[in-house]
Amino acid sequence: MQVCVRRDVWETMWKDARGRAPEEAVGLLLGHNGCAIEAKPLPNVGIPPHARYKADPLLLLAVLRLADAQGMDVCAVYHSHPAGLPLPSFTDKEEATWNVPYVILGLASAQARAFLLPEGKEVKINVEP
Repeated sequence: MQVCVRRDVWETMWKDARGRAPEEAVGLLLGHNGCAIEAKPLPNVGIPPHARYKADPLLLLAVLRLADAQGMDVCAVYHSHPAGLPLPSFTDKEEATWNVPYVILGLASAQARAFLLPEGKEVKINVEP
């Protein structure tokens, strides 16, 4: 399994993460057949937002409905670790509910990695032109 992300989507995701630091960013990567063609940033209502992420439930539902109407799937969930590494935390694993890769953006290292959670299996990220 891998996460395929268009270059413009990749840049949108990173811009979102950097723009929200020191709070964690959260969003969905939407597309077809595991290839993301759109990043949908979502408000982080996690408490505290600098150490935890939780997408606003009402806006999450709205994005899911829009994606469904457009025939798109959730390819991945992304969130950032503003001061940490791109590795899943205990909380990340404990609260994982989606059966898609979780892309973690480590702002301190400027690296991203993806994992299936809660098991923690790493997934390759393929950024396409």
